[in-house]
Amino acid sequence: MTPPTNDLLAAFWAYERALMANDLAGLDHWFLHGPDTLRAEGDTVLVGHAAIADFRRGRGGAPARVVERVHVVCPGPRVAVVTAETRRQDGTRGLQTQVWQHTDTGWRIAAAHVSGTAAPLPDERPDPAVWRVAGPLVKSSGRGPLAHVRTAVKDLFAVAGQRVGAGNPAWLAAARTEERHADAVRRLLDAGAELTGIAQTDELAFSLAGANAHYGTPVNPAAPGRITGGSSSGPAAAVARGWADLGLATDTAGSIRVPASYCGLYGWRPTHAATPTGGLLALAPSFDTAGLLARDPHVLRTAAQALLTTDEPSAPVTQLLVDNDLVALVEPEVLSSFEAACRASALPVTRASTGISEHVEGWFDAFRTVQAAEAWEGHGAWITAHPDVLAPDVAARFDNGRRVTPAQLAQAEQVLTEAGKLLDAVIPPGTALLLPATSGPAQLADAPPAEVEAVRAATLRLTCLASLAGLPAVVAPLLRVRSLPVGLCALGARGTDRALLDFITERTSPAHA
Repeated sequence: MTPPTNDLLAAFWAYERALMANDLAGLDHWFLHGPDTLRAEGDTVLVGHAAIADFRRGRGGAPARVVERVHVVCPGPRVAVVTAETRRQDGTRGLQTQVWQHTDTGWRIAAAHVSGTAAPLPDERPDPAVWRVAGPLVKSSGRGPLAHVRTAVKDLFAVAGQRVGAGNPAWLAAARTEERHADAVRRLLDAGAELTGIAQTDELAFSLAGANAHYGTPVNPAAPGRITGGSSSGPAAAVARGWADLGLATDTAGSIRVPASYCGLYGWRPTHAATPTGGLLALAPSFDTAGLLARDPHVLRTAAQALLTTDEPSAPVTQLLVDNDLVALVEPEVLSSFEAACRASALPVTRASTGISEHVEGWFDAFRTVQAAEAWEGHGAWITAHPDVLAPDVAARFDNGRRVTPAQLAQAEQVLTEAGKLLDAVIPPGTALLLPATSGPAQLADAPPAEVEAVRAATLRLTCLASLAGLPAVVAPLLRVRSLPVGLCALGARGTDRALLDFITERTSPAHA
């Protein structure tokens, strides 16, 4: 198979721009002039360049869309098959497959087939695995950039007049009623958001699965029969099911990025300490962040502006970086979709060996050591006083923290310090490191525990990079494995949150490309 050429992709994007601009002359130019040229859609086949041109003139333009991934197969030196996966503004998805033929005047489309899917119907069924307290608890002021944006708050943030449940009934039973909102909650309310309800979390936020032994597993509408991912499972499910527009959540080791990936959402883990954590129940303070989930990148960016505590501008993202050795850690189908998404990028993509993959195992071990030690330091006394109240897998993670010695902790912290220096050098301002957000799509809800733990460990090798260095990361629903979503993650230099959010918003807007 011959690899795709730059002039083929240039021709594809020129055709796409002509399609979005309803440039009839341009569209006629890119379709092969001849009586056998084909265009098929639905149950209609148009035969011949003239028939296709007449259809174009009578249609009045195609709906705005985003090209999310581009797949190319070249069975011969003068023939290429290009399949583009697209998403419209209403959330519907489509496929456009074109057979390109290289002629004396360049590449032209000899045949094309277009297909699409219907918009999903809203799911109004209540799910107690999603909400611990349903609202609205605080109505919108009607003023501000987030006016009437329905917000689900993860059950780790203080909400005035409510208790923090932390995903565990024993914790909830002993919790006091909060007198004031957490700082992040207050910032969103001040920007006009509605507090729609308090959403469930994995126990004490120490999980990535989203399966709570006490409250159940939320439905994932983007991947029926599969988990939402955790620990921000409740906010992710609420947003994915259309019950909320925004989820206020936490990300310590990937608890925003993983649910975003599994549920087809946008997610933002901020630079460490760039958003307020006052009134937030901690897990591992060295890594805890308050971030967001949304279906719409514009809502995500607007809400992020309300949460960020600094107004410092950052250099725009102008360069994308991919480490082939690092992305090779994911499942083959994820890697294939990732490469297709890279082909759909309007910015240049640089391939480089960063050295990250050589260190990732040691960094991962050090990260788990520090995270577990801090989690035990924060909650060990309560766990000791309440034996057998945690699910076995969560209890085992806390117990690992109990076993960490001071020498082991000091050594692990030194490893993370050196890791942060390397990542700072690899990802300067203006550059985003691209990688899949998770090692694979969401697992089946009834997957055996050993499989769940193996996938958790594989994904943590990717998510721990931003966590251990305190870097910002934004996830967009740009990868697909069969019908299942997987997130594309962009890591930026510390303090470049706005630039990353701008990049993702522009990358996923219909004007892209």
